Amino acid sequence: MNIDRRDFLKVALAGATTALTTGTAQARPPKELSPDAVGILYDATLCIGCKACEVGCKDANAMPMEADPALEQAEGVQGIWDASSDLDSRTLNKIKAYAQGTAAVKDRDHDGYSFIKRACMHCVDPDCVSACPVSALTKDPVTGIVGYNPDACIGCRYCQLACPFNIPKFEFDKPFPKIVKCEMCRHLQAEGGIPACCAACPTGASLFGRVSDLLQEGHRRLSFKPGERQEYPIHSLDSGDSRSAEVRGYYPRVYGETETGGTQYLLLAGVPFEDLGLPPLGPESSARLSETIQHTIYQGLAAPALLLGGLVYTVYRRTEDERHDDPASQADEEDRRHD
Repeated sequence: MNIDRRDFLKVALAGATTALTTGTAQARPPKELSPDAVGILYDATLCIGCKACEVGCKDANAMPMEADPALEQAEGVQGIWDASSDLDSRTLNKIKAYAQGTAAVKDRDHDGYSFIKRACMHCVDPDCVSACPVSALTKDPVTGIVGYNPDACIGCRYCQLACPFNIPKFEFDKPFPKIVKCEMCRHLQAEGGIPACCAACPTGASLFGRVSDLLQEGHRRLSFKPGERQEYPIHSLDSGDSRSAEVRGYYPRVYGETETGGTQYLLLAGVPFEDLGLPPLGPESSARLSETIQHTIYQGLAAPALLLGGLVYTVYRRTEDERHDDPASQADEEDRRHD
């Protein structure tokens, strides 16, 4: 019944050889942005806080109005309005207000104020899609839109925990709840339309287009000098409509160009993005990192599993050999056959 040292060393050597030949799992390559991926460029310097985008979004997506439609005025700031809530199961996009000090000047970091739009970022390599165990959240290979299938959802809410932007919301107040998030009005796009928030925006603060073109537009605006007047397209890049506005000055970065592997919802602002509640994220997608770690662990378990299997098989063979060599065991086997 006992396995001798030679047999154990043979099996151990076989397991070690397997581990060396298998190697460490390679890092998953980063996801690439589709050439036809669409997105939204939000320019906080053009936003006037009118919330027309919120109304348009609710109308287009049959979302209920807030239980309390009253708005709270931002404390100590005249003429700036801010909703009392953030994104929830009834709201897919939300305009929020940032204020610092006296909030005397728009789009200034010190003693200034700014608006910011909260909505799904439609990441190039989404954490929510990676975390979903049933593929209820998927990324369209052409448009790049992160869509949601309620029929596949099991309500685990892993997507909520995984999202670095805290976007997906759960309908806790419904008997048959689902996850709620912006899907960039993909039902309107399927009919040749554009997202409702962009169609409703009167200033061009929310602009629809191909992500590659929106990035070019974003960098074009970063080259503007404060005080000069420029033409800004409104609604969508290819609409042909535009309006003239005075440049207020930009914080020198397009948020979403590199953050967490890139996003299809891009932002420009006159103040640092961290002040507007956007997380400071590196260029590496955490979904790519987590999947690489998981694959490495699972692949690393192959060698120990093979080693254990080899040990079990060796003990079994050793037991069988000893039983056949033992006369008493053979006599018992003969008796069982005769019975």
